[in-house]
Amino acid sequence: MRNRIIALGATLTVLLLVIIGYNLLIKDDTVVNKAVTQNDSSTSQTVNNTASESSSTNSENSTTQNNNSSSENKDNTTSTGNKTPETVTQPTYINGIMIANKKNPLPKNFNPGEDATARANINKLIADAQNQGLNISNQTSGFRSYDTQASLYNNYVAAHGQQQADTFSARPGYSEHQTGLAYDLIDNQGQLLGAAGTINTSKEAAVWVAQNAHKYGFIVRYKEEFVNQTGYMAEPWHLRYVGNEIALEIYNKNISLEQYLGASGGDYNN
Repeated sequence: MRNRIIALGATLTVLLLVIIGYNLLIKDDTVVNKAVTQNDSSTSQTVNNTASESSSTNSENSTTQNNNSSSENKDNTTSTGNKTPETVTQPTYINGIMIANKKNPLPKNFNPGEDATARANINKLIADAQNQGLNISNQTSGFRSYDTQASLYNNYVAAHGQQQADTFSARPGYSEHQTGLAYDLIDNQGQLLGAAGTINTSKEAAVWVAQNAHKYGFIVRYKEEFVNQTGYMAEPWHLRYVGNEIALEIYNKNISLEQYLGASGGDYNN
């Protein structure tokens, strides 16, 4: 009997040890799984945070680059000393008057075509001159696109060299013809009105134009006395439309458009 009790006690002891061992094993496995789960979660969170920070950094860098780009574009566009047809975004207006000269270029893509009011007035000027028997033809040289001016200018440079070409032909983007407000008058012999070498009747017609253009809203844009301000040789054939009131004032004061507007003029910056 005693031996049976001892054997039963031993069995119970072994069973208890097995139960305790099993519980310990389950607990350890739970702890391990929990640790792994927490580690995976932490790793995932770290990866997500890193990606988020990277995305945020890239976004900030992109924004900074865009802002810097915009700032640089703005600085290049508004710089008074280095304006070019490639950097300006709109024509220069002073007191509502557009000015295009060697200091104030037009945008390369500025393509307004011929101004209808200017065309109507130049037609009237020509008709009135012809009614007086003056040597002026119906032919004019008016609006020119940037590309057309580039072709003309490059031909002049090839024939005369850039230094000389710059005295009588505008570089592309700097021509008044691109505004759609300027016209070159032609005599009946197909020559520029009043140019050197033309016949007397052409020169006489140019005198009449100089004395009467303001009545039609035009000014003779390039006069001999304004060479230092306009940057071009005298061109008695070149008219610019500014409207009757302003044309009359400029005519009476005998000043250049640069003087009237207080605009910078003269030669190119480079």
